[in-house]
Amino acid sequence: MADAAGKGPEHAREEGAGLATDFSRRMSYGAYLDLDTLLSAQKPLSDHHDELLFIVIHHVQELWMKLIIRELEVATACVREGDLRPAFKGLARVSRIQRQLVEAWDVLSTMTPADYLAFRDVLGQSSGFQSWQYRLMEILLGARDEFMLKPHAHDEALTARLRAAFDAPSLYQEALRLVARRGIPVPDSVLNANPSERHVENEGVVEAWAVIYRNSNEYFDLYELAEELVDLEDAFQQWRFRHVTTVERVIGMRTGTGGSAGVAYLRRALERRFFPELWTVRGRL
Repeated sequence: MADAAGKGPEHAREEGAGLATDFSRRMSYGAYLDLDTLLSAQKPLSDHHDELLFIVIHHVQELWMKLIIRELEVATACVREGDLRPAFKGLARVSRIQRQLVEAWDVLSTMTPADYLAFRDVLGQSSGFQSWQYRLMEILLGARDEFMLKPHAHDEALTARLRAAFDAPSLYQEALRLVARRGIPVPDSVLNANPSERHVENEGVVEAWAVIYRNSNEYFDLYELAEELVDLEDAFQQWRFRHVTTVERVIGMRTGTGGSAGVAYLRRALERRFFPELWTVRGRL
């Protein structure tokens, strides 16, 4: 009997003659990826259909965040060393990953309020607000708020990792130090600022970026760095915005499971910038 392409099973066997099929002593695809561990990690606490969707979406996002963190750490180190080409590659990758995170909210938004409320109680006090990877990602980009470390105080090793990033220069601070090393004036108060303190928009930094934008041919690599940072923050804000609209669509103005103000809290996050001067300078050119 011929298959849909008009070729019989003998032809199919011939085409697959070179394929490995015996994995009794060789590593298989599933073994390499440890799929048994990965696919057994989804453990719904209710029998409601949409809880699996909810867990899978959040697992996918955490996996993407793991990769983002690695790319940000490498990019920061490269900027510190003035080696911008690999930094550009990493930052571009982060921006593309964030597009996948935005798309994940589209999938979650297929869950109706009734679907979510059917299993919401089993979440207890757990909330995305407690995602340590999300927190680390923000810290690497420059967010500094001691309060945000509190949900992780019960885990000493995790707290130490977050604290190390919290007390180290952010990607943006390293970028500004590089700008200064290239001979463009940046205020000492910014360059020598305590990394654990939140960066506040500075007029001198706006002027430094203005020099780069007005002389982009002379400072093209710094100009490209600026645009990579803008791309990154733009993608991050799109992710935040899509998160807000998805949550509002599913739970309305209810309080979040972790005790936050829900949508109101998420909307406030949209007002925060990692690289404020890169947005202000656009109106000065």
